[in-house]
Amino acid sequence: PSEAGEYPILVLLHGYLLYNSFYSQLIQHIASHGFILYILAGPDTTDEIKSTAAITNWLSEGLHYLLPPHVQPNINKLGLAGHSRGGKVAFALALDKEATSLKFSALIGIDPVDGMDKGKQTPPPVLTYVPHSFDLDMAVMVIGTGLGEVKKNPLFPPCAPKGVNHEDFFNECQEPACHFVAKDYGHLDLLDDDTEGLRGKTTYCLCKNGKSREPMRRFVGGIVVAFMNAYLLGDDKDLLAIKDGQKTVPVGQPIVCIG
Repeated sequence: PSEAGEYPILVLLHGYLLYNSFYSQLIQHIASHGFILYILAGPDTTDEIKSTAAITNWLSEGLHYLLPPHVQPNINKLGLAGHSRGGKVAFALALDKEATSLKFSALIGIDPVDGMDKGKQTPPPVLTYVPHSFDLDMAVMVIGTGLGEVKKNPLFPPCAPKGVNHEDFFNECQEPACHFVAKDYGHLDLLDDDTEGLRGKTTYCLCKNGKSREPMRRFVGGIVVAFMNAYLLGDDKDLLAIKDGQKTVPVGQPIVCIG
């Protein structure tokens, strides 16, 4: 945010082997609606959980030094989000697999993935395959993609395989929770249009993609803002309008919520 004031915080964990910069357009979208974003990730899931916990503990002391003097973070309104393996890490941290001094109030999994297949989860496993078993004292939203479970080509596995993807995460959520599946979009379609370098080029080669990234990215940004407004700021009009089909979204399906 650029205007003076106190703003909620969203910690965003990026996906496996992706750079922070690949999310710049999504970050700009969310930040422009009045949220402070801090983005991080690491090379190993267990280390990444510990790193995220350490960063969370640091926020109350160190974040304000990185912000303009007139922008103040509100650590009592703190959201946690993650994409792909970052979504798994976000759920792991919310499930207290590593202690934090601050309390999260909202959790968002953006096409979260817990390994290669059921029984092939990366350590530490998050999914238990027991319905509604996640004991989370916060609102949860899971965003999924229809093409994430589809192979791009015979040489590579799907980027969000069935058995360890968004469906399984949502099945274990308790209310209040929301689930949205963009059936015509892929696992990496929320990234910037131009992802540079060798890793950037692979984002168009490894996963099944939709026709373009802009609609999915715009939807993810919009629904994250609506969800954060509802559960951090108490303004649920946009989320309810999307849920009830009164407000159209760029990817064309209603959101399903429980509680």
